[in-house]
Amino acid sequence: MTCIFCQILARELPGEILYEDEDLGVIRDVNPEAPVHLLIIPKRHFDSMNSLDEKTAQIAAKMFLAAKKMAEAHGIQSGYKVLINNGMGAGQQVRHLHMHLMGGWERRQGRR
Repeated sequence: MTCIFCQILARELPGEILYEDEDLGVIRDVNPEAPVHLLIIPKRHFDSMNSLDEKTAQIAAKMFLAAKKMAEAHGIQSGYKVLINNGMGAGQQVRHLHMHLMGGWERRQGRR
């Protein structure tokens, strides 16, 4: 069975894809924990960070660069956090490597 992130990026399930290139897709988190809460997802399925090796580790760098680009595009480049939960013990709910980009608290409080 294909995971939900694979299905969204393949457009088999609805999802707001905000950015896409040959390696990654970015969607909004459906249960946001911040005013801006995006998920940066590799198109190739990796269960977690533990699935990466020397040949595939460059996807992590691309995820960080996409986070920077999305922070700029959403006006939160002055303060944001990125988070990768690795495994169920760390709170990973979907078994597909993904990065959370969260920010926008200052904007919400009018301190721009």
